[in-house]
Amino acid sequence: MGKKRVITKAGAESGKIAEKMAAAKSKTPIKKITEKGRVYILASYNNTSILITDLKGNALAWSSAGSLGFRGPKKATPYAASRVVGVLMEKIKKMGMKTAEIYLKGIGGGRDMAVRSFANQGLDITMIKDVTPVPHNGPRPRKARRV
Repeated sequence: MGKKRVITKAGAESGKIAEKMAAAKSKTPIKKITEKGRVYILASYNNTSILITDLKGNALAWSSAGSLGFRGPKKATPYAASRVVGVLMEKIKKMGMKTAEIYLKGIGGGRDMAVRSFANQGLDITMIKDVTPVPHNGPRPRKARRV
């Protein structure tokens, strides 16, 4: 039917296997350890999404209320924003991030709760900046409708 396997119980061979396993574990990539970073919060009327980057702008982690399973109008609630922050804090605590600059964009319901949740989770906030685009007069409005 086939060759039979012969298992030998030699201490030298099991030691070699342990060495190979240790070498394989050491080759796994270690995640970047960054103490400072940036948090970009986009709070729209429909959703709240958060991106965490290092100071160079390389993305480290992101999440949104929709990706956590919130559907419809529940995505833009303060509770959904706090859950998004909780998921992200689990990810970045492993990377060693302790301080962050926060950039807010949009006027959704989860905007304030996201900032408060980051502060409550133990992240030191060095700066909060609002980068919501505001038109300075903008384009010409439509003509008035005559009925």
